[in-house]
Amino acid sequence: MQKTLLIFDIDGTLLYSNKIDSQCFAQTYTHIYGRPFPTIDWRKYPAVSDTTIFATVIRDHFERAVDPAEVVVFQEAFVQLIQEKRIAEPAEFQEVPGARTAIMKLMAMEKFVLGIGTGGWKAPAMVKLNHLDIPTTGMAMAFADGNFTREAILEESITLAKSKHDDIGRIVYVGDAIWDVETTRNMGLPFIGIRRKGDEAVLKSAGSHIVLRNFVDFDHFLLAVAEAEVPAHPS
Repeated sequence: MQKTLLIFDIDGTLLYSNKIDSQCFAQTYTHIYGRPFPTIDWRKYPAVSDTTIFATVIRDHFERAVDPAEVVVFQEAFVQLIQEKRIAEPAEFQEVPGARTAIMKLMAMEKFVLGIGTGGWKAPAMVKLNHLDIPTTGMAMAFADGNFTREAILEESITLAKSKHDDIGRIVYVGDAIWDVETTRNMGLPFIGIRRKGDEAVLKSAGSHIVLRNFVDFDHFLLAVAEAEVPAHPS
């Protein structure tokens, strides 16, 4: 039996804390470097990857490359601030409805292999997943660490999954942002959009064929997996 590899984004897809995360990223940068962070509109950067965003701002401000040691320092401060915000503002760190249950059900189904492919660094991503008790055991997980593009992140997840499963016949990515649509279109991967606020038009206008609000109707999600297509070029 050929299996389907389902790769999930995290922020906005399995959980929502995007606004707080972005503010924490900017606040951490300003605290460490004493300069205002340019913008948290991630579309303004060459790629939506924490690695690329951080490197771009460092280059623009200081005309140099990033020192690996300073990434560690930044990540530690970033994670600490996220943890503080999580306690102070718990309502801003919530599961997209049905996400945890859906992941657990999918893990129990032999026809699926699960992966994570996110533009965030691993350390803060795992803090958020663990906070909501979303299981990740056995997942093919790839993060921004060492990856400058979304395509590279998904390629890493796919490579990891295929190294353990030689019977993967289909790959579907589940994400929430316009750059997820663009990445999957570039890679020729079927895509399912998630927009918990119900603003499906954001992704549909970018080319997504299927956009769901959440994972509450699990059978509906399974149908979406079966029917998912590579995003179209926007008209």
